[in-house]
Amino acid sequence: RRRRDDRETSGILRRATDRLLEHEMELLKRHYMRGGVMALNLCVIAMMVSAVTSFVTPSTTSVITGGVLAESRSYTKSDVTSLSATVDAQAESQKSTFKFDNYNKPIVLLGLSSEGNELQRLALSLSASLVGNNPQQMQSAVETLERSQGALLVAEEEDDDGDDNNAAESKASDEQQVAGISLSAVGLDEEGPFVLDAGLIGELIREKTLSLTSGVVVLDFNHPAFHNKEYEVDLIRALSSVAKQLYEEVGLLSVYVNVQPDDSDSGMSDKAKERKEMIEKDVLIPFSDYEICVKNEGTAEDSSWGNIEWELQRMIGRALLTPPVVGGTGTNSADLMMGLNTFFLSLSFPHVEDASPYIEQMCQDVDSMEYRVDLLQAAKDYLAKASGDDDSCDDKDPRFDILYQQQRLRFMCRPNAQRAPALPFAGSGIIDDALPIVYTVRTAHQAGTWPDDEEGIKHMFDLLELGLRSGAEVLDVESAWDAKLTDKLMKRAKDRHTSLILGSHHVVGEEISMDKAIELYRQCRMDGRAHGAKVVLSINGNDNDEDQLAYKASIAAAKMDKPEIPNIGLILGEDGSYSRIINPRFTPVTHETLPFKAAPGQLTAAEIMAGRLLTGQ
Repeated sequence: RRRRDDRETSGILRRATDRLLEHEMELLKRHYMRGGVMALNLCVIAMMVSAVTSFVTPSTTSVITGGVLAESRSYTKSDVTSLSATVDAQAESQKSTFKFDNYNKPIVLLGLSSEGNELQRLALSLSASLVGNNPQQMQSAVETLERSQGALLVAEEEDDDGDDNNAAESKASDEQQVAGISLSAVGLDEEGPFVLDAGLIGELIREKTLSLTSGVVVLDFNHPAFHNKEYEVDLIRALSSVAKQLYEEVGLLSVYVNVQPDDSDSGMSDKAKERKEMIEKDVLIPFSDYEICVKNEGTAEDSSWGNIEWELQRMIGRALLTPPVVGGTGTNSADLMMGLNTFFLSLSFPHVEDASPYIEQMCQDVDSMEYRVDLLQAAKDYLAKASGDDDSCDDKDPRFDILYQQQRLRFMCRPNAQRAPALPFAGSGIIDDALPIVYTVRTAHQAGTWPDDEEGIKHMFDLLELGLRSGAEVLDVESAWDAKLTDKLMKRAKDRHTSLILGSHHVVGEEISMDKAIELYRQCRMDGRAHGAKVVLSINGNDNDEDQLAYKASIAAAKMDKPEIPNIGLILGEDGSYSRIINPRFTPVTHETLPFKAAPGQLTAAEIMAGRLLTGQ
């Protein structure tokens, strides 16, 4: 362990080995002041030569990465793609160790910050909220890290006046003001950059030194260490390797913080934007389960940053729920979300902001909002960019816009979410102002607008996976499409997410038999993987109570399969208005304040409840 080969190592690696001779491992502690509150940033580095991830001096042509000597070369897209390909090859033989329930490991935030330092600020905020904003508990977590077996001595900062007593008093005062714990995976000191070894985190987790409440791990690909282009290539490759290990091998819950300021004075350099574009598809997305979007909130001087912190807490609260069970009950169940006399409102605006004048009134009567992705202008831009047919979309990121607009919908609903269910948050409290979202991409032949040719269906499943990454409470999945794509989506939903699956099918312009309707309900169970089933039918007339066809079929289908799940049955058009009154669960509605209905025959929640009272439903 003590042997050094000066021909292969220098700089940080040699310094790390020297420290190993003295201490084995050392804790590098940095203090940052923000808003008068002390924030503790712990930069941890493993000091074992066989495991250290470190860098050589600029004049050297090699880099030690995970104990393997590799050539240092110019950074290209293929560098990261090759890493992703290796991950894909191993994915089939490796099972994720992430568990939704009883999760007690650190959260990982990865991405690129602007001058707003978004990743570290979110890490500090999240770590504080995970312990109920208790400075004493956070200080206890810091002390546990400092006393951990194997090492990590604290590199104390010297006091300017040299007075030991004053230094001790200052330290004690600072400890009482710890606002959060951010564990940075990359650091920079006077001798150059260094990167955390993922194996050390795994070891500290196994020793229970690191846990859900002992800090948030940050992988910032725009850390100041990246500003020296001599190290950029090596840092990208090494930090990407750490992201892969933490996600796949250590099994940490990872969130991609997608920072995309919409002005040129954002503080994110063109080089950083280029770096983000190069690694997003091969590192940032594959090595994360969830994604949160940030525009200018990190540098804004208003209260918008508070919404971003809230959204991350909601997302983590959602991710840490017990996975839903088909036919189950409890907090995260279709029995609760799609319960009796529940309603969701379908938004049909091309831009979510267009709904802002009506949000306050709409939220009073509904239990969820349906986010119709196929109706968004951003969805049209997504298709145009994917096909390469429209050059005007080259400077747009419709994927980001689709996610960001969903967040905007949540933020607008938040002050008015009177019927929002209580969302447990990491055992330390509840979030009671998150109105659930039904995430839907409706295809053209099923009463929607999304193209349902082969290429369109492929993109639809990409967007449905985006719904999982957003932490949507309900994911509407049409049951009629490609079996392999459906299986892939359903497996990911079950293994790594807690969204409820609503299997659906719409029959447009054709009246079908009762037997066929029952068959569709069974199809919408998605081979026992859907938590609810929704069948919408068409009728040619209403002379013989045809408007009750979907309702009667739902009752008959419910008796044929176990466990029983909520069945939603509706009839399209004005002739189907009565079907909305007799449908007992999770009925789509309009609102009297809206300038138009999302679909013909829709009623308001007030009209439906009045109809149920009058008819004894």
